[in-house]
Amino acid sequence: MADGGTRRDVPGWVPRQGSVSSTHDVCRFDFASAETCTLMNVLGYGTHIRQARRDAYKARDKILTARSHGSGKMITTGSKAEGLTSYLESDKDIMIVTKRVICLEEGVDSSNVPGETNIFRSCSRISYPGHCRLLLERYGTHIPAVVYNALCDDGNGRRLLSNDLYVNQLLNETYDGIVQHERAGPSTPTTVDGVIHHDFVFALHFYCPSILTRWATRPRNWPSPDVVQEVESLGAFVSPVGVKGSDYEHVEWRICFNTGENVLINNLSDTQVKLYVLLKMVKNDVLKPQKKEVTSFTVKSIVLWIAENNPQSMFHERSLFHWLHEGLYALRVAIDTQQLPYYMIPERNLMVACALEHEQKLSWIATINEMIEEGPRIILRLPKIRQALIAHPEPLQWYNGRRIEMEMLVLIIQNRHALGMSRETDAIIQAASRRQAEIVREVKMRMIMEGGRGNNLYGIWISMLM
Repeated sequence: MADGGTRRDVPGWVPRQGSVSSTHDVCRFDFASAETCTLMNVLGYGTHIRQARRDAYKARDKILTARSHGSGKMITTGSKAEGLTSYLESDKDIMIVTKRVICLEEGVDSSNVPGETNIFRSCSRISYPGHCRLLLERYGTHIPAVVYNALCDDGNGRRLLSNDLYVNQLLNETYDGIVQHERAGPSTPTTVDGVIHHDFVFALHFYCPSILTRWATRPRNWPSPDVVQEVESLGAFVSPVGVKGSDYEHVEWRICFNTGENVLINNLSDTQVKLYVLLKMVKNDVLKPQKKEVTSFTVKSIVLWIAENNPQSMFHERSLFHWLHEGLYALRVAIDTQQLPYYMIPERNLMVACALEHEQKLSWIATINEMIEEGPRIILRLPKIRQALIAHPEPLQWYNGRRIEMEMLVLIIQNRHALGMSRETDAIIQAASRRQAEIVREVKMRMIMEGGRGNNLYGIWISMLM
């Protein structure tokens, strides 16, 4: 850790030996860090574009929630909610929270819950930390069919909510133009028109004040008290997935804090966000896990622990590579020990069921060791950064400016469609579509002028949104 840091014996903080010591190395790291931050802004990871993406998806969530007529609440999660990926760059993670149902932590008084609400009581005594079973405590005036059809008997006359029955009902639904894929954990993946990929998770509200209080009251450098209070106020959810190999896997539910984690990521400093992006690139482009042995969720927890356990003054554009090394070190330890406490519930080990084979573990540890030794040259392993480094600055700026404008236009059109507007009658959609066509033609013309191959216009449009 750099001078002035704090090492504390808390879950998730892995103390390490050594630091960047020579003046030459410090200057080299400082310059490379600042240049990389500037380059990442050009590539679409700057503060303003991240905020624009977040605002667009929040607006869409509100529109679709209002149009659901009270049946569910739409919440965009993952990289789209964080503002970190372009429109087609990754799946859209969407959580749909069923209304008229509340799950209560053990010990919470249910007498104040409105009579129309169905109540489930969590039971975590024989479940792995961060998971629970849900016992029906009280029917409301109306119970959603998807919930009622997922009830099963626990063998003692009590009604349990089965995650398998819950998800499988949703997998059986079919819609024109939408391809349903095999269940992946709690999610039901779909593809729309062959190019837009969604991961839907149908979740339930979970009221768990004691879990959130334990998180909120632990010593920390970050986030600020007002952000801690906001995260507490947003509460939690349970998603339909159990622990692999558990005797109760089909009736266990995972406790999650999607809206709170969105707030936490959105309150990271610019340098912390860029650390998160670079570690995700390492995961995707260098380690390339095939069986979700390491996930973006793993990387997120590492970054949140680093942010919490260090003074915020240590995070600035000149320190990016220092923190990238710290993040790689923490990732290496997690892979080696197969231990990584979940940021919100430290008792839950995110590596517990990662199915990491011994040879794969040794290979990844060796690769991470090499990256740590490489210093700033590590970014040459990341295709998106490497391609930007070798590009001429002017065309890079020109193209990425057009690419970001294209994405903003697509998000505008997306939200107009969500409002029920059509291209035939809506002037805003028509104007945005015309500008999209102009941009694609400009890009094609420039490609031809610079000796490139002029792809078809639709192919250019797709590639600009990836």
